[in-house]
Amino acid sequence: MHPDRTSTTRFAVPTDAALRAAGWQPGRWDIQQAEIWADTLRDHASPAGHRHAVFPAAVEAWAEFGGLHITPTGPGRQVAPAALHLDPLHGLHLARTLGDLGRALDTEVCPLGAETDTQALLAIDAAGRVYTLDHTGDWYLGPDFDHALAALVSGIEPTRLTAE
Repeated sequence: MHPDRTSTTRFAVPTDAALRAAGWQPGRWDIQQAEIWADTLRDHASPAGHRHAVFPAAVEAWAEFGGLHITPTGPGRQVAPAALHLDPLHGLHLARTLGDLGRALDTEVCPLGAETDTQALLAIDAAGRVYTLDHTGDWYLGPDFDHALAALVSGIEPTRLTAE
């Protein structure tokens, strides 16, 4: 690429198109809604007393992408692309599950939203890595939310997390 030219979009065309169709645009930032979600998650305790971890990587993802209903349009590369609802309250009652995953990964994990067709939970860790949890196991989607979105929208098969 010529040094004077930069890419006009942050995302590959299919991901960018799906995001824009959902109402996202560069610079989108709803910190008020992100703070409402943060307070709701922090205030919730499971019957056994499990609580959610809330940290900057999660709040930033919610501020930029929270509330979006993302519907991919093309076929998936390896698996069916995932329709998403980016609302962390999909994981409100999964504080124990997310806490267990965080302990296994030696980090904290917080909900991001859900895959609407399968109800798989999307989650992010304190370093910004993204995972999906479903009835078949826990899966790694990418080192950051941008990679995870691209994988989900493009139908790239995630990597299964295995116990060490």
